[in-house]
Amino acid sequence: MDQNTPSAESPFDVFSRQCPSRGTLEHVTGRWGALTLGALYESGFRFNELRRRVDGVSEKMLSQTLRALERDGLVHREARPANPPRVDYELTPLGRQVAERLLELIQFVEGRMPEVLRARDQYDGAHPEKG
Repeated sequence: MDQNTPSAESPFDVFSRQCPSRGTLEHVTGRWGALTLGALYESGFRFNELRRRVDGVSEKMLSQTLRALERDGLVHREARPANPPRVDYELTPLGRQVAERLLELIQFVEGRMPEVLRARDQYDGAHPEKG
């Protein structure tokens, strides 16, 4: 048995460095993965539309992110014959479930930002940078 495939006696454990769930968690919770999944939850996008929606992501990083999410079964890529070629991206059913949970976290964080900003100000006031 492959060392990355859990046996019936050993369930997936993201805290184990050999567990394949760790890689998927990294793809989902990394900056570009989370933002890409969140954007695709709104609707399907073509590549450049998605790049505009996920402000700040480079073409290379978005491409890598989409490949990883597609490999994990979270994103569906459909190349349509056209001139120029058209490629659409959308969430799979599993991707929608993951994105729903991510969006709950995103909305929670956005709603608590006044507290976060106060905490940052307090921290910065108590820990002035040493120049």
